[in-house]
Amino acid sequence: MRLIAFLLLVVCQLTVAQATRPNFVVVLADDLGFGDLGCYGSDSILSPRIDQFATEGLRFTSCYAAHPNCSPSRAGLMTGRTPFRLGIYNWIPMFSPMHVKQAEITIATLLRDAGYETCQVGKWHLNGKFNLPGQPQPNDHGFDHWFATQNNALPNHRNPENFVRNGREVGKLSGYSAEIVAGEAIQWLSEERDPAKPFFMFACFHEPHEPIASAAEFRKLYPDSDPGYAAHHGNISQLDAGFGRLLDALKVLGLQDDTVVVFTSDNGPAITSMHPHGSAGPLRDKKGTVYEGGIRVPGIVRWPGKIAAGQLSDVPITSLDLLPTLCELGKATLPDDRELDGTSLVPLLKNKKLKRNRPLYWQFNRAKGAAKVALRDGKWKLLASITEPGPSTGADLTQQEMQGIKRSRLKDFTLYDLERDVQESEDQSIHKPAILNRLKKQMQAMYGSVQKEAPVWPDWEWPRHESSRIVWPEYWLNRKKK
Repeated sequence: MRLIAFLLLVVCQLTVAQATRPNFVVVLADDLGFGDLGCYGSDSILSPRIDQFATEGLRFTSCYAAHPNCSPSRAGLMTGRTPFRLGIYNWIPMFSPMHVKQAEITIATLLRDAGYETCQVGKWHLNGKFNLPGQPQPNDHGFDHWFATQNNALPNHRNPENFVRNGREVGKLSGYSAEIVAGEAIQWLSEERDPAKPFFMFACFHEPHEPIASAAEFRKLYPDSDPGYAAHHGNISQLDAGFGRLLDALKVLGLQDDTVVVFTSDNGPAITSMHPHGSAGPLRDKKGTVYEGGIRVPGIVRWPGKIAAGQLSDVPITSLDLLPTLCELGKATLPDDRELDGTSLVPLLKNKKLKRNRPLYWQFNRAKGAAKVALRDGKWKLLASITEPGPSTGADLTQQEMQGIKRSRLKDFTLYDLERDVQESEDQSIHKPAILNRLKKQMQAMYGSVQKEAPVWPDWEWPRHESSRIVWPEYWLNRKKK
């Protein structure tokens, strides 16, 4: 009888522990800039659902992506590790040897091992051999269900042809990417997951990344002589509508109060010649740089009953913080055999002071401009360039370049006070020598640490045609003909 009573007590305790663990939905926009939403100061873009969502939880004004480009940023978010440690040096083209290795541990794997069901929908972009042998796929990194594209929706956001569901090509779909991604997420939530288990969903919208296609109902919101203006801004409203559908589903399914929802972006705005309408707001520069415009992004968290509505925080946080945060809330055990660069935000969510063991750090050897490395500690931000061989035209780093980088040193330091100078226009290094030297030591320590881990990939060449533009998208569009 005592044994039976003991077992019943254990079962009850496990049931209570399971019930107190929240669900998680992490929503990632693609190339959405700091100034691309109404709740972040845009007076031209209509984003009513995200703006309303921002009033229901905690909105961060110093939220950072792990990197100023897509693949490294996603790799950092999923592993809690600076992406240079993983060898994800830039965006990953199709067929590239670059990928998140099987030995890396993701949020999805940790939560799945702790009893969560897991689902990924939308853009993956963490391997070159997507849905091909030789590299880990989403299911190898912890996802029970996945519905993904390697990179962009192709040929664009309208009627995409390159989605894969659990290893099977889906074929041409009808509709626009945001509604398709939201629809798959809702389908999984309502009909496929085990309702007895908590869940983790990673929903990666393609909007507003090129090649853009926006539905007429969203384009007409932005009458302008430039069709690119309506296409880009309408694309963000299209994203907003898809996000709203997902929020509505959580409410209808009775999951809203038990679910932590995080909304953020993978990097700053692209601002290309084709679509020059993205905005970093008051920040310097854009995607592809380690200046604020390339890495500071929208960041909003909602958890009804646990996070008071309408809060605003300027405490610097990063997407690297998501792994330790979700693992603490989900009672998942963190790995102790590797460097984790993020910090759990649980104290901050409970209105307590956040303490970091290390400053925020970014490294992008292909960054536009001189600055390649950045570090933020409190209000201070340090930038540096690197002594290294000149970059090739490839998306990743060649073996020769990596050997040079391993020997490289930091140089040309500049220091900014972001509380007074968010545009990074006034170098304070001459006026603040003590702060400069302290941050230089921290940056050099981090730089040495990530260089030591960084793997070297085999050299490879992109498929090309006469104009030297990469042609891997045509692989997907013509695959059925082969």
